[in-house]
Amino acid sequence: MENSWATFGRDLHLDLTGPGGLRAALLRALRDAVRSGRLAPGTRLPSSRSLAADLGIARNTVADAYAELVAEGWLSARQGSGTRVAQRALPRATPAARRTHGPAGHAERPRFDLTPGTPDVSAFPRTAWLAAARRALTTAPSEAFGYGGPSGRPELRTVLADYLARARGVRADPDRIVICAGFMQGLALLSRALGTGRLAVESYGLDFHRAVITRAGLGTVPLPVDERGARTGELATLDDVRAALLTPAHQFPTGVPLHPERRAAAVNWARATGGFILEDDYDGEFRYDRQPVGALQGLDADHVVYLGTASKSLAPALRLSWMVLPDRLVDPVLALKGTGEWQSGALDQLTLAEFLSSGAYDRHLRGMRLRYRRRRDQLVAALADRAPHVHVSGIAAGLHAVLELPSGTEQSIIQAARWQGLALEGLSRFHDPLAPLASRDALVVSYGTPPDHSFASALDALLRALPPGEAGR
Repeated sequence: MENSWATFGRDLHLDLTGPGGLRAALLRALRDAVRSGRLAPGTRLPSSRSLAADLGIARNTVADAYAELVAEGWLSARQGSGTRVAQRALPRATPAARRTHGPAGHAERPRFDLTPGTPDVSAFPRTAWLAAARRALTTAPSEAFGYGGPSGRPELRTVLADYLARARGVRADPDRIVICAGFMQGLALLSRALGTGRLAVESYGLDFHRAVITRAGLGTVPLPVDERGARTGELATLDDVRAALLTPAHQFPTGVPLHPERRAAAVNWARATGGFILEDDYDGEFRYDRQPVGALQGLDADHVVYLGTASKSLAPALRLSWMVLPDRLVDPVLALKGTGEWQSGALDQLTLAEFLSSGAYDRHLRGMRLRYRRRRDQLVAALADRAPHVHVSGIAAGLHAVLELPSGTEQSIIQAARWQGLALEGLSRFHDPLAPLASRDALVVSYGTPPDHSFASALDALLRALPPGEAGR
């Protein structure tokens, strides 16, 4: 039958294929639409006559299906208000990534979240951002509302060049800065621009970064990480490696800075081979116990690509990041980005440029440093008081800490945290499967994720999930 679907009011697709005839297929399609949430409680359905006409089937078939679903409780029908999706709660799909399983195996959303990767989004500076947006829109040239060029707005690239030189020691020229819609887009562009070969990645890192690289056609090879950061001296022993992705200021997730000798070894390898270091400076602005570690790019702007982002300093929802490219990568990257599928929104770029130039960005960062440092200190103090047997590391910077655990206990503690309604990640979650098997058990605990009002409760749930030790009994 040609008309096997209909769209009415909402973005809804009814597929009348499958066994059992039209009536059974319609019942199945409507149940699926309600169960999945595509038809929300209270949504008014079209009349049986309208839906029958849309689907090209008999009106009685639709009327009978409606009547059966009313009897089952999926729909409700009242005189004068038509047929609607029932208001009572019905089973609804929950994204697997947000599930934690309770005692009966039911999917539940965790009450607290200490997984790394997200800042306290409740602290986004809405008032200051709105004021910057108003100023930016008032003064923006008319051409800013067009399609724009692949490198991004010149206003943002100009102010970023000044800020990165001042705050991170980056040798930046506006013509070598490319604005992207998040770090992942920048990494994808670079991976495609590099062409063939392999890219070295730290043995502890994010699996979706590795996936982006492989989708671009490059292989990955793990670079071991220890207490001094990535073992960059081993780059010279790897064949067919075009570049290395590093987190020098604050290795993710172990939290250690790259040792000065290894910083030099990375740059020397790139110079000797003509390769590149891709520097992921994801949270370099958040350092608490001493001055921030300067960007590796400051050592050699011709061989280090600097990648920064607003995702940790402001919010991931902005989808704004930037790359400072060596001269020989500018044209290949812009050629890729200029194909039209990689463009970034200009209005948020203009707002961020105003936010930076007005000093609001620096003020926001100073406030967030104080907030995150207080939370870090609260975490460390609570562990010292209630779990002194648990060693904490990686706390000189960033938004997370690493809690060392007895061997073989990582997964059981994560499960115990689920029973407390707490989402946690273990260190093994970030280990590259291509690297030699790791024997280190630890938790990667974000003190940056929860809002202020729930941090104390999240911390208490964490402490209840940790195993007792001799010193804590």
